[in-house]
Amino acid sequence: MALEKAGKPFELLRYEYDPDAPSIGLQAAQALGLAPSVVFKTLMVVAGDEPCIAIIPSDQELSLKAIAAAAGKKSAAMMRPADAERISGYHVGGISPLGQKKRLRCFLDSSAMALPFLVVNGGQRGLQIKLAPDDLVAAASAAVSALTGGER
Repeated sequence: MALEKAGKPFELLRYEYDPDAPSIGLQAAQALGLAPSVVFKTLMVVAGDEPCIAIIPSDQELSLKAIAAAAGKKSAAMMRPADAERISGYHVGGISPLGQKKRLRCFLDSSAMALPFLVVNGGQRGLQIKLAPDDLVAAASAAVSALTGGER
């Protein structure tokens, strides 16, 4: 695992994945008994023509304008699920920002930096990783930027 290689402390959290949940991130937060603001979702986007990763709180919406600006591109769009699975090596609902087939530029919402910990997908449905924001930034080589459109 990428975090073990980096020597970063983390905790694995398991929950009952619901494939019919309207929001995978919110369902994970509820199942784990955590606030949605600490359970982050991993979104695959295409900024310009570059595949990228956006990590944002599960109770927020990604601003495509913000991710495009963070990536230094004119525009961004959500990646098609089939492309996200092919590029990441993970199934939708289990896409982790860590350990993807190819290292992509990764962007973490700046709200994470005020938290003592955050939770991100662990690479399979029903598996989450709890870690410090700084450790995720280091392990994923993530840039920190405001990626959501508004206040909580």
